[in-house]
Amino acid sequence: MSTTPSSAGHSISRRHGEYKVPGGKLVVVDLDVVDGRLANVSLSGDFFLEPDEALLDINRGLTGLPDTTTAAELAAVVSSSLPAGAALFGFSAEAVAIAVRRALAKATSWADHHWNLIAPTVLPTEINVALDEVLTEEVGAGRRHPTLRFWDWQEPSTVIGSFQSYRNEVDPGGVAKHGIKVVRRISGGGAMFMEAGNCITYSLYLPQTLVDGLSFADSYPFLDAWVMAALEKLGINAFYVPLNDIATDQGKIGGAAQKRLANGGMLHHVTMSYDIDADKMVDVLRIGKEKLSDKGTRSAKKRVDPLRRQTGLARAAIIAAMADVFTDRYGATPSELTEGELATARERVGTKFGTAEWLHRVP
Repeated sequence: MSTTPSSAGHSISRRHGEYKVPGGKLVVVDLDVVDGRLANVSLSGDFFLEPDEALLDINRGLTGLPDTTTAAELAAVVSSSLPAGAALFGFSAEAVAIAVRRALAKATSWADHHWNLIAPTVLPTEINVALDEVLTEEVGAGRRHPTLRFWDWQEPSTVIGSFQSYRNEVDPGGVAKHGIKVVRRISGGGAMFMEAGNCITYSLYLPQTLVDGLSFADSYPFLDAWVMAALEKLGINAFYVPLNDIATDQGKIGGAAQKRLANGGMLHHVTMSYDIDADKMVDVLRIGKEKLSDKGTRSAKKRVDPLRRQTGLARAAIIAAMADVFTDRYGATPSELTEGELATARERVGTKFGTAEWLHRVP
């Protein structure tokens, strides 16, 4: 960042922000901040824009705005600055807003962070769920680098969403028959049937600045782009089915969920089916007709198509491929859970995640 004197005697810090639209073009914004307002705004990139003069209209619209303007407000200004009939190809008003926010250091990119990676560690499911809250808090507070953690566990489990009704989602008879451990997580979304060795679960702990300017819907595929690349390397063409299902042409392979904390930390986690026991799953989960009505299938067993069948690879090999792609893309370095983090997670199990009050908070 360069600093030059302005004619008014105030210092001008040249700011530079970039945003690559997923599946689209690169958007670049260079600007100054003078007395708390945007100045000398210059939008560029390999996108297409008609008419040509609309580029100057966007620059003029952004100039003079407070440097505290939110991403949504910036996008609205860009849209209102465009002449009638203007066409944007490969980018959007929201993409410009993200580039501006990055130039102002209000939003960040993957490359702005040092990433850690925690390899699978066998822990009770209750501890895994508690760690999601603890590590999200640690990242939000700046005490831990943004981190990718792969789960591992031994007991067959069902993890229900924060807002799901225990009674409506779980069949007590199936739980007792198969010895299922049921826990509730802090994120929304649906129930996950998780047998050890039969699914792949990971959690991303990140600052919310990484998704600044993105809608909730867009943040899901954005945070899992590395996973899609890893699956593609394994011969699987995976894609998102809004809001949070991950699927292939053969069926659903997983689902994602998120939670944003007040301290700026964010949790994004995913469970993918590796070799699911569909008969046991329908014994344990109450997957009703309404749930299946918009999925184009009559049977819950046919909704999920496991990764083992699609790849023929061992679960460990798929996890290794995912970890390799994440490491190569983002320069992640190995990390481990600290004794303090584990101790806090065990405490949370005792006071929250292992209690009947939390499990049945939605009866």
